[in-house]
Amino acid sequence: MAKALSQDVIRKRYIQWVLLPIMVLTIALGWKYPLWGYTVAVAMTAGMIGGAFRGRYVCGNLCPRGAFLDRVLSKISYSRPIPPFFRSMKFRWAVFAALMSFMTFQMINKSADMNWVAHIGRVFWFMCAFTTSIAVILGVFIHQRTWCSFCPVGTVSNAEGRGKYQLNIGPSCKECGLCEKSCPMDLEIVKHKPDARMLDPDCLKCSECAGVCPKGALSFPR
Repeated sequence: MAKALSQDVIRKRYIQWVLLPIMVLTIALGWKYPLWGYTVAVAMTAGMIGGAFRGRYVCGNLCPRGAFLDRVLSKISYSRPIPPFFRSMKFRWAVFAALMSFMTFQMINKSADMNWVAHIGRVFWFMCAFTTSIAVILGVFIHQRTWCSFCPVGTVSNAEGRGKYQLNIGPSCKECGLCEKSCPMDLEIVKHKPDARMLDPDCLKCSECAGVCPKGALSFPR
């Protein structure tokens, strides 16, 4: 018999369904109404500030694009293992530098017929549309959260959140692997049992693994 979803997972999924339209509307309307682009700035700021307190919690629970990847794209994803190359910190920081440099270049190159507020909003919209197209392609053909393995905001949160708000792994864990199958980031969880906690800083703190554990061995600090 399938285990009933925990309240944490139900709440997280509900929040994701609420947030999901924000990403859709931003991409659909941002080209014409640049102020929509500032939702991207809010999401980026929240992710980086949140990383200092709870690691990648915002990525797993409050990111509009992450909500789309989990709730929609996962239904059509091939769900293949995420290549280790995408998790390489050298690759991730290179992507961070490239995208931040490109975004900055675009921001300082304003056309004369557009005010600064609209221009910057348009840049945020373009960055969202561009990176979301990458996320969708990789999400379909590899794994739903492949993009999140090297997302610039996620990389910053990874660096900030090491050792913070970690998943506890209790002794009742039987190493069945159900947690790893449910993980949206395709992370290895069982190997961290000897440490009694999930040490991988890319954990999204989404509670999906805890929700499927038949022994109730997984939990986050309260």
